[in-house]
Amino acid sequence: MANLRSIKDRITSIKNTQKITKAMKMVAAAKVKKAENAVKASRPFTLELYKMFSWVYKESLKDKLDKVKTENSLDNYPALLEKRDVKSVGLVIVSSNKGLAGAYSANIVRYSLNMIKEFKAKNINVKVYFVGQKAVPAIKNTQNQLNFEIRKTYTTVLDGINSGSAQIIATDLADDYVSGVIDEIHLITTRYKNMMSYKTEDWQLLPTITDTDKIKEFQDKNLDLELNIKHNEHKIEPLSEYLPSINSVLSTIVPMFITNVIFQSLLEASASELASRMTAMSAATNNATDMISTLTIEYNKARQANITQELTEIIGGSNALN
Repeated sequence: MANLRSIKDRITSIKNTQKITKAMKMVAAAKVKKAENAVKASRPFTLELYKMFSWVYKESLKDKLDKVKTENSLDNYPALLEKRDVKSVGLVIVSSNKGLAGAYSANIVRYSLNMIKEFKAKNINVKVYFVGQKAVPAIKNTQNQLNFEIRKTYTTVLDGINSGSAQIIATDLADDYVSGVIDEIHLITTRYKNMMSYKTEDWQLLPTITDTDKIKEFQDKNLDLELNIKHNEHKIEPLSEYLPSINSVLSTIVPMFITNVIFQSLLEASASELASRMTAMSAATNNATDMISTLTIEYNKARQANITQELTEIIGGSNALN
């Protein structure tokens, strides 16, 4: 009977867990659709802003950029467009604040550590900026071994993704870039593909990428939009006039571009995390069903064995009396 009771308790426990995983799957499924719509709605704007910025920047190379003095580094567009020898690189690692999302955080940690090792192998200093908490412990444990610096951790940004949250990160990164703390900035995020898959990727943020090949790569790799690139490559570029000046246009578009790329990375990461959690909870629910089925068979067999044993003892006792 002790064995029967133990099996029954396990079945009850698994059923209770299954209720939780099923509920979490339904919650994630409801949220991921909203997150997916936000990602798809934002992608065309991000791409067009990228293309517009690249065009304006190329035009600006014909003239000398104005020198500006601003309290906000994000408005110091000449300094943000400056390319210099890379001695120190900043990695913005976008993970999540919650677990139970399958291998989502583990994939980000693995990708990030590989990037850190690659930069250290080139004798480039690495400074890390965390967005979300889940990747922090695993990467922090390697800090002494890999010798990198943790600059900042943003824990509330993912609770409510908006342009204001992205601007906070953009301002901090611009401060470090303009002051020379870092010479290059990369975003490690996850590009959302569909409900069943996502991909961990590296987006270079500063110095800003402006050449045509990189824009095509940004479109194909990071945004996955179905646009006719070959047709666009043979279009005649229009003559443009910038009023009041190209510098004034850059002063507006550079901060907008940097902030928007960060905002896009947060949206992509949020949708990827929810999709991963939905998949993980679906698998957990199915596994629980299989375990319950297996334990039910085991319980029935044990119960049948006990009944058979009791009948045998009864018959044996009856024969002894006779």
